[in-house]
Amino acid sequence: MRLRRRLRDDLQARWRRLLFMLPTVLQSAVAAALAWTVAKDLLGHPRPFFAPIAAVICVGVALGRRLRRLFELVVGVSVGIGVGDLLVLHIGSGSWQIALVVALAMSIAVLLDSGTLFSLQAGTSAVLVATLLPPTDTGGLERMVDALVGGGLGIAAIALLPASPATLVYRHASRVLDALAAVLQRTAQAIEDSDADLAADALRAARQTQKVIDEFEQALRTGREIVTISPLRWQWRRMLLRYETARAPVDHAVRNARVLARRTAAAIQREAPVPPALPRALVELAKVVRLLRDDLGAGRDLREVREEVTRVAALLSRMTGRSVLSVDVMIAQVRSIVIDLLEATGADRSAARAALPPEPAAAEPSEAPRSQDLDAAPSEDPAPGPAEPQAPEPGSQDPGTRRP
Repeated sequence: MRLRRRLRDDLQARWRRLLFMLPTVLQSAVAAALAWTVAKDLLGHPRPFFAPIAAVICVGVALGRRLRRLFELVVGVSVGIGVGDLLVLHIGSGSWQIALVVALAMSIAVLLDSGTLFSLQAGTSAVLVATLLPPTDTGGLERMVDALVGGGLGIAAIALLPASPATLVYRHASRVLDALAAVLQRTAQAIEDSDADLAADALRAARQTQKVIDEFEQALRTGREIVTISPLRWQWRRMLLRYETARAPVDHAVRNARVLARRTAAAIQREAPVPPALPRALVELAKVVRLLRDDLGAGRDLREVREEVTRVAALLSRMTGRSVLSVDVMIAQVRSIVIDLLEATGADRSAARAALPPEPAAAEPSEAPRSQDLDAAPSEDPAPGPAEPQAPEPGSQDPGTRRP
């Protein structure tokens, strides 16, 4: 049964990946066909294979840096062809000639620019010239023109057949926000049930969010590129700006949720008294995260989200009488997540901090200090007193980030 479910999930993931990449596949196919037609039929080049190659590479399956890729492609091909034509015309073709041509072309490319595609294109173009394409008086120039035609038509395909930046960014942002809401919900349930295993599950889920965060950032880069290149998508610039505003605070909220889940497991194992308002606040925060997801996607004003976060912040004033360090850290992380979510709606830092109730003075901790948590992206200045303890767990790979 488990194998069947895993197979089904894998097939669904592969299908979603295909659907996500389908616009890029279509752009590549159209651009390659147009590049060949223009270079062969309009420009009269007999074998313009560099044109469709340039178009496909320019559109690419790695989204987000196409303009940079076009520059690297055209200049790299030009360097490779120029070096290859010049040397092979005088020294001929052969093993040592290929080695010399490739080494020289790639060295020149590295000196001119650090881009990987740049040096690779220079090297491969030099190989083609040295092996398959005997140099001529006009062949080098024609191949440079082919690369330029293909790259330009690749950009044209992106501009005229653009993916929807709204759909792209919303899909990836929703995955991050859904994951954050699930971690908060699961942590609240772990506190209610005093279930350390459930808290550990929440921590594992939080640790697995880095991939979706990275994909969200990549989607934002791609969206920015689309609205820059394609006039058909300029109307989505304001929408992208809202997601840009939310990106870093949401990332910080996820990191703070990791620490929250870890300290929840520690508090449950020690049977520490947790304020009754804490799990309720987490459930409400999970609802707010989903509301943020929906309102960002719908383009609605985020005032309601701010009001809901402020209402949850009021619950924190009831969390007093603390005496266990793990519980202190749990409450501090909830306060940080509140600030993160307010900043995600566009509130500045001072306004977000002002929404929190005054933090009650913590009692003397009953736990022995350990080293500081590395997952946290604290939204508040540290309170006076002993530093938060937490030794990194074996095998933990989570990077710590701290705000300036």
